[in-house]
Amino acid sequence: MERIRIEPRPDWRATVESQGLHFHTDEEKPYWDESAYYRFTTAQIDELERATYRLNELCLQAVQHVVDHHQELFPLFSIPEPFYNWILQSWDQDEFTLYGRFDFAFDGQSPPKLLEYNADTPTALLEASVVQWFWLQDLRTRQGGQLDQFNSLHERLIEAWQAYAPKARGTVHFTTCRGYLEDFLTVSYLRDTAIQAGLKTEYLHVDDLRWDQSTGFFVQGVGEENRPDYYEAPIFNLFKLYPWEWLMREEFGQYLAAAHTRWLEPPWKLLLSNKAILPVLYQLDPRCPYLLPADHRPFGDSYVKKPTMAREGACVTLMENGQPLAQTDGMEFYQEGPFVYQQLHRLPNFDGNYPVVGSWLINGWAAGIGIRESDTLITGNTSRFVPHVVSG
Repeated sequence: MERIRIEPRPDWRATVESQGLHFHTDEEKPYWDESAYYRFTTAQIDELERATYRLNELCLQAVQHVVDHHQELFPLFSIPEPFYNWILQSWDQDEFTLYGRFDFAFDGQSPPKLLEYNADTPTALLEASVVQWFWLQDLRTRQGGQLDQFNSLHERLIEAWQAYAPKARGTVHFTTCRGYLEDFLTVSYLRDTAIQAGLKTEYLHVDDLRWDQSTGFFVQGVGEENRPDYYEAPIFNLFKLYPWEWLMREEFGQYLAAAHTRWLEPPWKLLLSNKAILPVLYQLDPRCPYLLPADHRPFGDSYVKKPTMAREGACVTLMENGQPLAQTDGMEFYQEGPFVYQQLHRLPNFDGNYPVVGSWLINGWAAGIGIRESDTLITGNTSRFVPHVVSG
């Protein structure tokens, strides 16, 4: 695994914008950073694939374990009791899951170590799927050679939607929070892959969701509300890029468990998106080479403290030999915890650049990787996305 510096394409901003990536720059600093790329060998990619499949198997075992002991373990996941049976039913019915992303610390030599599993609302998908693939085509033109990339994301997404189509019973709605460009563009890309799979789709904002007691569906208002042709259409399928713990706390959250609406990701995925799953995984297989020791209380004097429900590196503290090594801020909602504690495992250092390798799982298939890179040991919302190649 190498980090190789390279001159960016002269027109890179216009190019990635034409591919849908409009948040390529953050405060004059590139978020999409093609001034370098990471080169992997085929053997290293094979190791990442093995880790992804093994951890997916272990995660499914962990969900079953938590379900079997839900009275004891659900409180550790901060799940309100009214939602217990709903989550159990979602798991028992084997409700469809589209995607997830395992985040690894990986230096190309030692086994990749799982930092967390973004199982409910992973982003950085458009750049991992489409943008870095077209970047590779331009690199091939410039450099020649047998350059490849671990990236079948687009094709796997279309296949996944085709697999879901018989369950759909109508339009698939897509929703996210108003005003978040990255989330909107991620949802727009996923919606485009669903359209390519032959599904009918619609988009609405989360705050436009309404509950219809008479039908038992969430609904979308169609037309102008004060006109006689206005009506509320039932939402049969809803893909949401909005965390389950937030949805449960919305005004309409009390109706989630009663709704006939089918959700993507399904309710059982909130068990895997919650970092309380990390101690469960370690307890189930402490010898797994891809896991770090994790617990609900500090152990030793070198560890990482993480909120169980935080996103994008918020409110994380790294301790080394009893001293703070790095720390991030975040929403008060996350600062209050609860927390899990994971053995400290420093990210690899490539001349002051610290990468996290995100390995995507699409409908059960290891489908590609994306790399987020930071100048610090904690990867956050503004960390750079750096493309990769496979060679040798």
